[in-house]
Amino acid sequence: MNIVLFGPPGSGKGTQAQFIVERYGIPQVSTGDMLRSAVKAKTSLGVMAKAVMDAGGLVSDDIVLGLVKERVLQDDCTSGFILDGFPRTIPQADALISLLDSIDKKIDFVISLDVDNQELIGRLSGRRTCPACGKGFHILFEKPQRDGVCDSCGTILVQRDDDSENTVINRLKVYEDQTSSLKNYFQDLGILFTVSGTGSIRDIQSKINSIIDAGGASDHS
Repeated sequence: MNIVLFGPPGSGKGTQAQFIVERYGIPQVSTGDMLRSAVKAKTSLGVMAKAVMDAGGLVSDDIVLGLVKERVLQDDCTSGFILDGFPRTIPQADALISLLDSIDKKIDFVISLDVDNQELIGRLSGRRTCPACGKGFHILFEKPQRDGVCDSCGTILVQRDDDSENTVINRLKVYEDQTSSLKNYFQDLGILFTVSGTGSIRDIQSKINSIIDAGGASDHS
């Protein structure tokens, strides 16, 4: 089974993707990870990507699609994969579907985690990070034992710039601008399944499992 998993920042994609990996034995395919690996390995696509990034540009869709093709043809993707962070636009989705068709693969499920913006702002703007050891906390959900101080090393916790409320609001707007039409695109193809990302992690996991186990025959919302 080949799955596209998307949702706004803070919706829990990373957590749920890991559950899918463990339950179904298919790898998570992240465009960011692929880029870093290709650059490190100095593959032909990696060299091209590095040149673009070093010049301050955005890596082209053609390069990303080339990386996706290389990755999903690897042996561990024989039984399927989870695409995380791609596609983000309709042209990317069109190109992805064409690419997969050329290698006799297709997207089986597009699972969208939906969470109210106000909750997302609270989730993201409440995150705190230790600048020394990297351990993460949250002012509501995972408080340190001493307010504002890392449990592990005693360093003062900080809020990352991209977790400030204004930045979070902007990130959510960009996501909505990019993906609102993409949801309709996948809905028209009959492969979009919307899952509420609000509630317990276990409940959300159970809903996703039901969709996959039913082979897409379950409710699309």
